[in-house]
Amino acid sequence: MSDTRQSDVMPAAPGVQYLARAVEKTVNGPAGALTILRSVNLGIRAGESLAIVGASGSGKSTLLHILGALDRPSAGSVLFEGRDLASLSPAGAASFRNRELGFVFQFHHLLPEFTTVENVAMQAIIGGMARSRALRLAEAALERVGLAERRDHSVTTLSGGERQRAAIARATLLGPRVLLADEPTGNLDGATGERVVQLLLELNRGLGMTLVVVTHNRDLAARMGRSLELRSGELYEQSPV
Repeated sequence: MSDTRQSDVMPAAPGVQYLARAVEKTVNGPAGALTILRSVNLGIRAGESLAIVGASGSGKSTLLHILGALDRPSAGSVLFEGRDLASLSPAGAASFRNRELGFVFQFHHLLPEFTTVENVAMQAIIGGMARSRALRLAEAALERVGLAERRDHSVTTLSGGERQRAAIARATLLGPRVLLADEPTGNLDGATGERVVQLLLELNRGLGMTLVVVTHNRDLAARMGRSLELRSGELYEQSPV
């Protein structure tokens, strides 16, 4: 394998959905300023599947949060279809996330006091959608991930894999154009994790959602169309010699 440092590459604009330019992230720690991301340049094409790998603490989740407008870079910029995410107000960032993005995390964050279908519909209901319409969308989303028969079950009765599939249904409820996944198979056994990976790839290929996965699992990364690696805050792309 040969490695290309992403800070040496500026992606061409045509077809690029995300464009990160010289992104830096520094936080204050007990020993002073700590740099997490260093001059990260990254282009992500609409509809592609991308893995970002790296050791624990390498900054993978920080980069994903910046791409998801959950955090802001200390320097540099992230453009989504030409719009600088740092220019968004808190309300604008929330609207952007709700409209364009779906998030899947290692921990599913389902609410135990609600049924599966209510959990999936919750985002839309909180956003002001009529409950009846939100529940219809949630039923369709559960059908898409193979959980239609579990719609009225308490999420406490679901297996780990079923809970993650319910979380994916929730993330894709409103038809986002981008799905951001942070260690989506981290708490699952091999067979269950494989089913979740297949589901994510089906959403990417079948519905055309851009898929960005951060993971330490290189087998999972190899399933994506492209794989990058964070090392000491710098992003590298690996390509065959």
